[in-house]
Amino acid sequence: MKPPDFEYFRPASVTEALGLLGPDTTVLAGGQSLVPLLSMRLAAPDRIVDINRLAELDYVRVSDGQVRVGALARHVRVLNDPAARKAQPLIAKALRFVAHPAVRNRGTVVGSLVHADPAAEMPAVLAVLGGSVRLVSMRGERIVPASDFFLGPLESAREPDELAVEAIFPALPPSSGTGFAEISRRRGDYAICGVAVVNGPEQATAAYLSVGPVPVVADITAGPASLNPQTDLHASADYRRHLAGVLTERAVREATCTT
Repeated sequence: MKPPDFEYFRPASVTEALGLLGPDTTVLAGGQSLVPLLSMRLAAPDRIVDINRLAELDYVRVSDGQVRVGALARHVRVLNDPAARKAQPLIAKALRFVAHPAVRNRGTVVGSLVHADPAAEMPAVLAVLGGSVRLVSMRGERIVPASDFFLGPLESAREPDELAVEAIFPALPPSSGTGFAEISRRRGDYAICGVAVVNGPEQATAAYLSVGPVPVVADITAGPASLNPQTDLHASADYRRHLAGVLTERAVREATCTT
């Protein structure tokens, strides 16, 4: 299938990009989610703003106890960044499960967060870490915590005139460990169920993929989480619930070994 007609813009600065944003406008960064949606006509924006010339948004920085990822940082760059991997190992652990090498070479971490697919890895990572997304517009700037950013399937808190310029992941606290596990029908497919775990000295927290409309965050210090997944064409609710328990054990074991 062919995408619907749209106007195409390729701004040379963030300011120019912000001036182009508004209703019925979609931002193109990696395009690994957007292009299939366009081709299947599940998305039909009036205009597309391609931000790939905005080199100032292509960065991975570690400072002040945070890993900050710019809007144009590709999955593979973040995955292979030694400072980011040391500061917050959960990011790299999850990125290894993202799709296939070709997708990781082009797709972006921030784009995955804005896409807000509840079966995707990076929204769960941001959620379990209590991270946030920085949004800018001609009106100003705001930082939205993960707990408020994911509103529903493929729905984030970004307003039409806002550009998501940065994801902020807290670094791993001392004496803490992380684990990530998921099951998919084929390697690289979206997860039927998955879990990201942070295991600290006093609390263990998990965020689950594919068990709700947004990443489901739960305190698992005292035991397994009580989940209410839905049945769909990929798996029954009971099977997802079973997988969640098995995967939580694996992820906690990994997190305990690295504590």
